Amino acid sequence: MQTPTRSLQLSGASNFRDLGGYAADSGRMVRWRRLFRSDHLAALTQDDIVELSRHGLARVCDFRGEAERAPLLCAMPGLAVYFLPIEPTVVQGMNDMIDAGRQLTAKDTVRMMQHTYRAFVHDNAVAYAEFFRLLLESDAPLVFLCTAGKDRTGFAAALILLALGVPRNVVMQDYLLTNEFYRMPNSASSQLPMEVLQVLWRVQEEFLDAALHAVDNDYGGVQAYLEKALGVGPREHERLGALYLQP
Repeated sequence: MQTPTRSLQLSGASNFRDLGGYAADSGRMVRWRRLFRSDHLAALTQDDIVELSRHGLARVCDFRGEAERAPLLCAMPGLAVYFLPIEPTVVQGMNDMIDAGRQLTAKDTVRMMQHTYRAFVHDNAVAYAEFFRLLLESDAPLVFLCTAGKDRTGFAAALILLALGVPRNVVMQDYLLTNEFYRMPNSASSQLPMEVLQVLWRVQEEFLDAALHAVDNDYGGVQAYLEKALGVGPREHERLGALYLQP
């Protein structure tokens, strides 16, 4: 039997990809065509919608903030959409620096991205706890997303894969696939230097590492964080495995 493709190669969402096929430490594999991650779905074509319907896509978890979501609503009808807002902070931080007359550099942007990822751990646990609650409801095919599908979505993907027992180095490899698939929008051109845009619209190991180091240092590891901050204890882990790992 042919192995499913990781990227669904949609015309209207460049970073839409499947989390299936990764081996967990139990020896079981993450099920294909159950968990997807993506950039926003406002530009889906009719062919894209047909393709997603073919895979039974039923649920959307949207991590975008109110203002960024409003003009870019999901173009696919009939989905159950759950809003789990995590307001973007990097752009506002950049604007504050520009207003203060400071010239932005790539190094500044990396530091801001690392700060943002640490905030996912501490300030946005409520949104990620709700995400896991929805995951635990059923195995109906679900996509979780944000504007580019790389940061808020990237941390969510890391959490679910780690919860399922996928090794951390494999989780990082999945995270970095954004640099292979994601297409920076034309609207991204601005007064910002290209070196800043290259940081802003891509991912780096240092970003996800910042979040995972915060998890390790402040909670004693991923499993403790999942249980203490997100409500994913032993019983929930068992159910996640039953839903999203192959028998």
